[in-house]
Amino acid sequence: MIQIVNLISHLEIILEAKQMSEIITAGEPLVLFIADEKGPLHAVRHYTRYMAGADVNVSVGVSRLGHTVSFLTQTGEDPFGVYVKNFLNNENIDTTYVFSTPKYPTGFMLKGLSDIGDPETVYFRKNSAASKLTKEAVRQVDFSGAKILHLGGILAGLSESGYEATLALIEKARKYGLTITFDPNLRPVIWESEEKMIERTNEIACLCDIVMPNAKEARILTGQHVKEKMADFYLFKGVRQVIINLVEEGSYSKKKLEDGSFVEAAAPKYEVKHLVDRIGAGDGFVSGILAGMLEQLDDQALLMQGNAICSIQMQSLGDNDGLPTRAALDAFMKSVSLVSAR
Repeated sequence: MIQIVNLISHLEIILEAKQMSEIITAGEPLVLFIADEKGPLHAVRHYTRYMAGADVNVSVGVSRLGHTVSFLTQTGEDPFGVYVKNFLNNENIDTTYVFSTPKYPTGFMLKGLSDIGDPETVYFRKNSAASKLTKEAVRQVDFSGAKILHLGGILAGLSESGYEATLALIEKARKYGLTITFDPNLRPVIWESEEKMIERTNEIACLCDIVMPNAKEARILTGQHVKEKMADFYLFKGVRQVIINLVEEGSYSKKKLEDGSFVEAAAPKYEVKHLVDRIGAGDGFVSGILAGMLEQLDDQALLMQGNAICSIQMQSLGDNDGLPTRAALDAFMKSVSLVSAR
């Protein structure tokens, strides 16, 4: 009898732990193959396997800083799908809602090596398993105990079902009282047209509490070229806070308070001593912001943390390999110089 009681108690603890992820996110995992040699991808003979996907990168960054994350996606029932789930588990990311299907494959991508500019990249994501995620999957997600729903714009751009799943996630998060954050993550190539990309991305953004575009995305989405006006575009449509990654100029935040007044904050970037790859740096920035929100940092401290991780990731090859632990982040922020905006 005592053994049965102990077993029930143990199961209750496990179930409670499953419900206690602080952040829920959803998106597209991509198995990444990075060239081992320079040159055009068609001539490369050897690659090294990594893990990629904007929302995966954010989840990894938040988890390494000591916070809990549940990831919603769909993989194929194939070796890449197994790799995705194993990778997430190894990063202490909850995979309860990583579903699989025999109908569609797991997406992957190739990335070259480059000394100048962004590397050559090729994506194999059309009709991937993640692109077929549906709102029915959202119904299975338990939001109990979660504090933040973080979304990116890629899932909504991959397919109509991904767009519907995104809206369903927002609707469910509202019912549970979560803070909803959104990174537009514009990828024009996955959308039918630029007009549809802008329309739907802004639709989703205006349903969220906090919107986090980079400067280029903000210009495209708002038609504005001054950071204050970019922020106002969303703040006057009901968004609570806009955080803009200005990259070379640091970052900027503007928040609307309950009394109708506004609060602004800005932070300079950290020095990048050895630029390796910019891909994944923006996701690192977002992970720093999300972790800072859970840590109840003030707006400037949020920006500083995001800027630091952005700089760290730029100095690493993989899309998330450079994302730091808490100890590594603290050491970096104490030792690396800030760069004043020009």
